[in-house]
Amino acid sequence: MPEVIVATGEPPHPSKRSLRALDWFIFFLADVQTGFGPFIAVYLTTEKWTQGEIGLVLSIAGIVGLLGQMPGGAIIDAAKSERLVAGLAVATIGCVALAYAAWPIFPVVMTAAALHAAASCVLGPAIAAISLGLVGPLAIGERLGRNARFASLGNGFAAALMGTCGYLLSSRSVFLVTAALAIPTLLALVRMREDEVDVARAHGAVPSEQVDVKSTTVANLVSRRPLLIFAGSLLLLQLANASMLPLMAGVVTARSSQWAPVLIAACIIVPQAIVALLSPSVGVKAQSWGRRPLLLIGFGALAVRGLLFATVRDPYLLVIVQLFDGITASVFAVMVPLIVADVAFGSGHFNLAQGVVGTATGIGASLSNGLAGFVSDKFGSEIAFLGLAAVAALGLAVIAALMPETRRAESGKARA
Repeated sequence: MPEVIVATGEPPHPSKRSLRALDWFIFFLADVQTGFGPFIAVYLTTEKWTQGEIGLVLSIAGIVGLLGQMPGGAIIDAAKSERLVAGLAVATIGCVALAYAAWPIFPVVMTAAALHAAASCVLGPAIAAISLGLVGPLAIGERLGRNARFASLGNGFAAALMGTCGYLLSSRSVFLVTAALAIPTLLALVRMREDEVDVARAHGAVPSEQVDVKSTTVANLVSRRPLLIFAGSLLLLQLANASMLPLMAGVVTARSSQWAPVLIAACIIVPQAIVALLSPSVGVKAQSWGRRPLLLIGFGALAVRGLLFATVRDPYLLVIVQLFDGITASVFAVMVPLIVADVAFGSGHFNLAQGVVGTATGIGASLSNGLAGFVSDKFGSEIAFLGLAAVAALGLAVIAALMPETRRAESGKARA
């Protein structure tokens, strides 16, 4: 008989100190992670790396990130302190940033990229687990909306800071700033009170009087129909979404090369602003409306975005189209961990379930760029955008036809 993992029967009462500490941890962690975006390619190019070498490093990191999703979730489920695991991951990323700055040679950079990807595999589940352990399943929707807001604000702040440092100083300075930002990230984590993060609850356990022994098995969890349907829909989401902005960036560059960098920057900033604005409301509405209506809105916005990219010719209007990206990002930043928490309720394997959907997400993102690029080269960008919109529409149909409502009433019972 499997071990039954139960949470305390006491309702969570997190202090303002711990909740604010989680806010700042997410904000600064987003700062740290931003340093490993497009800045890597820029930096390595200035160090005389070839595009093939850069692509190889990024591919290795992508493979590690994909393969590490489920093990990362399992590590968090096995941990006695999610804060400790998160702290070790942040420290690892800080050291990786220093390695990039100090030794931009292939063996060091390749190892650093793999370590960064591995550390990132535990940080996503750790944040969701800490959040669930602090506030419990009934308040997790609103908390996840707040998480998304602070992550978006952190991304915007870091992009501006690192872009300025890279322009005024050097591209190497971006990684020094990234390493420095790991310090306030760790300080925010330390300020969180360990005893307020219920470890069993963070793993998706329930009070002892509600435990169903069969639900604690891993096999039972990963075979749950709602989890498999949701994972499949997320694969379709990323298949449609991951290549949409890069493909649009190429179109903008062809139509208005002089203003392309400014327009592309605006296309990145606009969705971040929408996420910061809407995410808390998404968390609240998820409890009053349910999950399915919001999922339909997210997929619908993605399909409309693809259609508009295929038909709009003015490159400046494409920035406005990115408002739809903000809507989709606002929905799924909250819905992914929230629905996983619903489905994994009572299993004690919440973070492993996050790894399952994370793997599906990674597969979709990995396939998206190659397929969209092939279609664009053969048939033109308009056909590629229409194809991506069709994939988004397929995801919407899957949610509408197959995905059950996973919202729980205050009694803790799932609604049909």
